[in-house]
Amino acid sequence: MNFLLSEEQLEIQRTVERLLDEQCPSTTLHQIFDAAPYERPQVDALWQALVEMGIPGLALPEEYGGSELELIDLALVSEVLGSRAAPTPFFSHSLSSLAILWAGSDEQKSRWLPTLASGEHMAAAALGEDLGVWEPMQWRLKLEQGHKLTGAKYHAPDLAQADFIVVGLEGGKLAVVERDAPGLTIELEAGHDRTRPLYTVYFENTPAEPLEDPKGNASKLLHNAASVLIAADAFGGANHCVEMAVDYAKIREQFGVPIGRFQALKHQLANMALAVEPSRGLYWFAAHAFDHLPDQAERAAALAKAHLTDLYLQVARDSVEAHGGIGYTWECDVQIYLKRAMYDHALFGNPRQHRERAAQLAGW
Repeated sequence: MNFLLSEEQLEIQRTVERLLDEQCPSTTLHQIFDAAPYERPQVDALWQALVEMGIPGLALPEEYGGSELELIDLALVSEVLGSRAAPTPFFSHSLSSLAILWAGSDEQKSRWLPTLASGEHMAAAALGEDLGVWEPMQWRLKLEQGHKLTGAKYHAPDLAQADFIVVGLEGGKLAVVERDAPGLTIELEAGHDRTRPLYTVYFENTPAEPLEDPKGNASKLLHNAASVLIAADAFGGANHCVEMAVDYAKIREQFGVPIGRFQALKHQLANMALAVEPSRGLYWFAAHAFDHLPDQAERAAALAKAHLTDLYLQVARDSVEAHGGIGYTWECDVQIYLKRAMYDHALFGNPRQHRERAAQLAGW
C-alpha cells in the first residue's frame, strides 16, 4: 500500500507554492501585515489568482463546477498557505462551501455552489461564540420565528469581503445570511494575526435562510473539517519556522563562525525538526479518515488540531530564540509566524479542549 501523496497532489502543492513565490514574497507579506484589513489590494489579487487555479472548487462536486477531490487535497493547499503565512480567505470560504454542500437542499446547492466554486462570490463562516464556544451542540444563537436572528457570533474570519455568511445556530443547525441583510453589523476584532483578520458579527432581527441538513450531521462534519484544515496550516507554518531558523543559523556569525556550528543551537534545531516532520502524518491521517474512516474521523481531527497547533506555537517560539535579538523585531518574518501560531492555537478550540474531546470519544 502506498502511503505517500500522488503526483497530482504534489503538483497541486508545487503550483500553489510557485504562485505564492510570485505574488506573496516576504516583502509583500510585510506590506499586507502592516496595512489596514480593508486596504489590502494584494490580498484580493492573491485570492483571484487562486480562483483562476480552481482552488475554491477543489472539494466541490463536478456538477457545481468543482474538481470533486477530497479533504486531504484541501488540507494540502492549507499546508502550503500556512507555510507562507498567506493572507487569503481560503479557510473560511472552503468551510462555507462545504457547509452548503453538506447541509443545503438541492435548490440551495444549485443556487450557491457554482458561484462559490468559480469564485464569483465569496462566503465566510461565523460559527464561534463568546467564552470559547466552538462545538456545534454548544451554540446558543437561535433562529426565531420568521427566520430572524438576534445575537452575535465571534472570531469569524474574512467577513469583510464575504457576499454571504454561514452561521452556526442552536442545536448544531446552520443558516445563511446575506452580507447586505438588514440588521447585520460586523466589527473588526483586535487580533494578533494581521494576515487573517477576525470579526464579531451582530444580528438585530436579521433575515436568515436555514439550511435543511437532511442527514443532521453537517455541523459535526464542519467542525472536523475545520480542525483538519487548521492542523494542516499549523504544520506548514511550523515546518517553515524550522527552515527559517536553519537558514539564519547558516548566515549569522558570532566569534567569526556561523552560529549553526554551536552545539546548543544545533541541538535546538535538531529537536525542532524531529518534532515537526513526523507530525505531518497526523493531519494526513485525519484528512484521510474524514473521507474513508468515519468511525475514526472525529477523534483523529481532534488529535491533529491539538497536537499540531501546540507544536506550531512551541516551534515558533523556538525560532524566535534561534534568531536571537532580531527574532523579536517587527521587521523579522518570524514574528508573523508566531502570531499566526497563536491564531491557529485558539481558533476552533484550544488544544486542551480538543484533547478532552478526543478522550471522551475514546471512552476514557
